[in-house]
Amino acid sequence: MSKIRTKRKATLIEAIIPLLFLIVVLAVSLIKLDAEPQIPLMIGAIFAAVVGVYRLGFTWGELEEGILETIKMAMQAILILMVVGTLIGTWILSGTVPAMIYWGLEILSPGIFLVATTIICSIVSLATGSSWTTAGTVGIALIGIGQGLGIPAPMVAGAIISGAYFGDKMSPLSDTTNLAPAMAGTTLFEHVKHMIYTTGPSLLIALVLYGIIGMRYAGKELDITQINLIKTSLEGSFNTLSPVLLIPPVIVILMVVMKAPAIPGLIVGTLLGGIFAMIFQGSSIGDVIGAAHYGFVSETGVEAVDTLLTRGGLSSMMWTVSLILCALSLGGILEKTGMLEAIANGLLSIAKGRFGLVLSTIVSCIFVNLVTGEQYLSIVLPGRMYKDEYRKMGLHPKNLSRALEDSGTLTSPLIPWNTCGAYMFATLGVSPLAYLPFAFLNLINPLVSLFYAATGITMEKLPEEDLEKGGI
Repeated sequence: MSKIRTKRKATLIEAIIPLLFLIVVLAVSLIKLDAEPQIPLMIGAIFAAVVGVYRLGFTWGELEEGILETIKMAMQAILILMVVGTLIGTWILSGTVPAMIYWGLEILSPGIFLVATTIICSIVSLATGSSWTTAGTVGIALIGIGQGLGIPAPMVAGAIISGAYFGDKMSPLSDTTNLAPAMAGTTLFEHVKHMIYTTGPSLLIALVLYGIIGMRYAGKELDITQINLIKTSLEGSFNTLSPVLLIPPVIVILMVVMKAPAIPGLIVGTLLGGIFAMIFQGSSIGDVIGAAHYGFVSETGVEAVDTLLTRGGLSSMMWTVSLILCALSLGGILEKTGMLEAIANGLLSIAKGRFGLVLSTIVSCIFVNLVTGEQYLSIVLPGRMYKDEYRKMGLHPKNLSRALEDSGTLTSPLIPWNTCGAYMFATLGVSPLAYLPFAFLNLINPLVSLFYAATGITMEKLPEEDLEKGGI
């Protein structure tokens, strides 16, 4: 007679063991073996599944159901990422992104170099949705200019990081900006609008601080050779960089204001990019389709420009999609077996109330960034852990998605062994520990988020009708 297994939820110890195993596997894979995170995540999911089946009494069918339910909740974000890939490709082909970069570089001024650096990187990152691309192109040029002016490299790097991550956090083209609302259970545009309350004041405070620090360097001669090289290369690669090319992003922004759904809005932006490419750059329909699928390939001969513009396309998003699917598979198992609930309850037993909930979210995001070295996991895991807790407290899920980005996205480049911190070190030549004190936006934003949690400012409640029917 077969033994009947009793199914139960995980205890805190049983939840911590798979997490520790995941930390070890990721640390060895990312740091020692220089591997990509997908396979380590799958190994962590397998270990958690073994615990779930042989220790907690779940069947594989039940765990698979949990995986599919979790992935289903993120399918909108995955579709948006795919559309965003096509949009980036057509916007570069049309000259829209190059025009945004070109006119952004025009605001550079010797007297407010650090402020201008932050603004320029914000514009480029908003246009591209990528902090890495911003730092690896314009950031490199700005580091060189700053050193020529006698401005310490850590200060310049801090301003670059602040600007780059402002755009990475606020741009609908950014993968983390799409991932956070998917994990929390809200919409992309609701998420972006809600982040304005914390990110806007944080950027303003950062700009004031950069202005105060930068005053001592006012009046020095500015060597703009590298900036002019980028501008000249852009001018030579496109028929025109007229401000009229900014119409597609303006229309998409207007659609956001008019509360159009994200996917149709982004598709309209992609179509406009293709039309503008044919009208203003003389591209063929084949060129547009190629850019939408495979991205744009720049061949100016100038490495900084080619690195900046060779990107986009549907294919470019498949790495991120695969990472999301692997992370969500792990998250689905951890959630189905009650492991996330056990960890969340352990943290919430220490921190109580609205402030405690947001504090736990921010601490969890920073902890995941520290122990796993992966920015995406700092959004996925806490997002799944605290989603139900925000609803139980009657808080709109966009409060959770905002907290995830205020901490998970912004602290990742401050950690040397995090993938983001390691990239910035390799690109800018400045250690994260050196530029950390000057990355004002990244340091201030989590504190602003906690201030709002303590005072209740902008902490929007869940509508009664949504609360009654089980949330959004």
